[in-house]
Amino acid sequence: MYENNYDNTEPIVVQGFTVPTKAQPSASGYDVGKQDQPNASGEFHKGEIQPKLYKDVGFAIAFLLHLGGIVVVTTLYGSSVNSENEGSNNYMGVAACVGVSGTFSITLSTFALGWMMQFAEQVVKMALMFSIGTSLALGILGFMYGQMLIGLISFASAACGCCYAKLVWNRIPFAAANLNTALTGVRQNLGLAVVAYIFLAIAFVWSIWWSVAATGTMSVFGQGSLFLFFLSFYWTHQVIQNTMHVTSAGVIGTWWFDPSEASSCWSSALTDSFRRATTYSFGSICFGSLLVAVVQALRAMNEHARSQEEFQMLVCLIDCLLGCIQGFIEYLNKWAYIYVGLYGYGYVDAGRNVWTLFQTKGWTTIITDNLIDNVLFMISVVIGLATGIVGLVIAVSNDGIFDGAGVEVGVEDPTVLGFILGFFTGLIMSNILMSVVGSAVNTVIVCFAESPNEFQTNHPKLSDEMRGAWRKAYPEECKY
Repeated sequence: MYENNYDNTEPIVVQGFTVPTKAQPSASGYDVGKQDQPNASGEFHKGEIQPKLYKDVGFAIAFLLHLGGIVVVTTLYGSSVNSENEGSNNYMGVAACVGVSGTFSITLSTFALGWMMQFAEQVVKMALMFSIGTSLALGILGFMYGQMLIGLISFASAACGCCYAKLVWNRIPFAAANLNTALTGVRQNLGLAVVAYIFLAIAFVWSIWWSVAATGTMSVFGQGSLFLFFLSFYWTHQVIQNTMHVTSAGVIGTWWFDPSEASSCWSSALTDSFRRATTYSFGSICFGSLLVAVVQALRAMNEHARSQEEFQMLVCLIDCLLGCIQGFIEYLNKWAYIYVGLYGYGYVDAGRNVWTLFQTKGWTTIITDNLIDNVLFMISVVIGLATGIVGLVIAVSNDGIFDGAGVEVGVEDPTVLGFILGFFTGLIMSNILMSVVGSAVNTVIVCFAESPNEFQTNHPKLSDEMRGAWRKAYPEECKY
C-alpha cells in the first residue's frame, strides 16, 4: 500500500510487489525524494493498491448475461441467415495474401519500435510534417478532381497544422522523452503485443458471431431490436479494447516500480495484470465501456436515419453532439483505466483520483498534448503502405490468385486488390501494436506525475532525460 506519511524508509507495494523508495539524486543533483510531498492544501495523495475484490460487479454480470443472450439468439435464429452461396467461393488466395502481409507488418512493426527509440525526437518532427503534407496532398487532389470544398478544407487544415507545429515545436523533446520511455517499457515486455493480437482475433470472431446473430434475429423480427444489437456490438468491442489498455497499464506500472518483475517477453507482471483485468477489474472495464457503447449505438442509429432526407440537418447536429460526448467519455476512460490497471480502483474512483492528480499538479494542459498520437498514426500508415506494396507484389507474382474469391471491391485489377488487402492488413496489425505504445505513454505520464522518485531509482538514465525535457517544455508545471 502507498502510505501518505512519505517516509522513504517504508516500502511501497505496487502490483503485489514490494519496491524500495529510497531516493537517489539525479545527474543534476536534484533530490527527487522531495517531489512526492503533498501540496500546501494537502490534497495530493498517492494511489493505493486496492484489496483483491471484484469492482463494479453488476456491470460485469450484465455484460456476461448479454453475451449469453447473443448465444441464445444465435442458436435460435442464426440458421435464418441466407447461406445459399456457402462454400461456392475460394478464399485461399485472399487468406494467403493476408497471412503474408500480416507477418510482414508484425515484423516491420517490431523493428519500428527500435527505430522510434533511436530517433524519437526526429520521429516526432516527421509526424508533424506528415500531418501537414497529408493535408496538402488531399487539397491538391481535391482541386485536381474538381472537389473544391475538399480542397479548401484540406488547405485550411494544412495552414492550421503549420500554426500548430510552430506552437508545439519547443515541446518536441518532451514528447520524444515520453515516447522513448514508453517504448523501452514495451520492448522489455513484448508479450503485450502477443496479447494484443490475441484480442484482435477475438474481436474478429466476435464481429462474425454478432453479424450472424443480428442478421438472423432481424430477418425474423424486423429492425425493432437494431439499437440493442448496435449496443451489443460496440460494448463488446470497447470491452476488448479497454481490457488491453488496463493490462498494458498494469505491466508498464510494474516496470516503472519494479523492473525485475517486468523485463521479459512473458513476465509475471504481464500474467498478473491480465488476470486482474479479466477478473477483479473486469466490472470496471465493462462500466466505462458501456458508457461509450451507448453513445456509439445512438450515433449508429442516427446514421441509420440519414435515409430520411427531410431531417438531414437535424441528423447532422445530433451526430455532432453525440460525437462530442463520445470523445469526452473516451478521453476520461483513457486516463481512468490507467488507475484501474495500476491500483485496482473501481471505475468512478479511478477517474476521480487520476483527474485530481493532474489538477493538483497543474498538468491538465500537458495531458491534452497529442504529439505522440500523430507519431503512432504516421507509423501505422507508413507500415500499411509498405505492406500494401507486399500485397501488390504477391498479386503480380501469382496470376489469378484472387480468382473465385467472390470479393467485390469495385476494382477489376487484381494488383489493386492485392494492394488494398495488404494496406488494410498492415494498418490494422500495426495499429494494434501502436495502441499498446499509446497506453504505455499515458501510463508513463501518470506514473511520472505521481512517483518520479521511484523512476529515478529504477531507471536513472531515462529519468534524467525526461526531467530535462519536461523542465524545458513545461517549466511552470514541472518542478522536477
